[in-house]
Amino acid sequence: MDAFLISSGIVALAEIGDKTQLLAFCLAAQFRRPLPIVAGIFVATIANHAFAAAVGSWLTGLFGPDVLRWILGLSFLAMAAWILVPDKIDEDEQPNARYGVFAATVVAFFLAEMGDKTQIATVALAARFDSMLAVVAGTTFGMMLANVPAVYLGKKAATAVPLKLVHGIAALIFALLGLATLLGAGSRFGF
Repeated sequence: MDAFLISSGIVALAEIGDKTQLLAFCLAAQFRRPLPIVAGIFVATIANHAFAAAVGSWLTGLFGPDVLRWILGLSFLAMAAWILVPDKIDEDEQPNARYGVFAATVVAFFLAEMGDKTQIATVALAARFDSMLAVVAGTTFGMMLANVPAVYLGKKAATAVPLKLVHGIAALIFALLGLATLLGAGSRFGF
């Protein structure tokens, strides 16, 4: 349950003001069809985060416990710093609905999430926790928590939330998780 809750909370907070949330705003404004956009975000997130979690799980077998502890701890600390950097979306990244709103959303979200903060966090979380399924479910739930309101409420939802505060909280959680990992708290690896 810890893997699900921590993954949900971290990704939901990290996603606020993130490039993919900005993409959700753009999709909602461009297509004005929330259901296929939300479904597309869900499918793209599951696919992307399942891949990221598989990489994270693979890393646990690749490195010894001491090396993995340092990689994960430093990765979480790096994420704490990275989360404080605001994202923006370029106009050339606007999706084309040639194959429909759902397909445009799936492709745009999957590609935008590649190398994104929340994807990297999913890799690290899957390496940190022993339940890949709980991590993917949690990160997907966190993405949906942040992006469904963006699709339905648009930029009104974004301006109601103090982004610096939310990013500060997310950075603090990443930093605490990084420090706890470096100190060996609650690890399945015995470090």
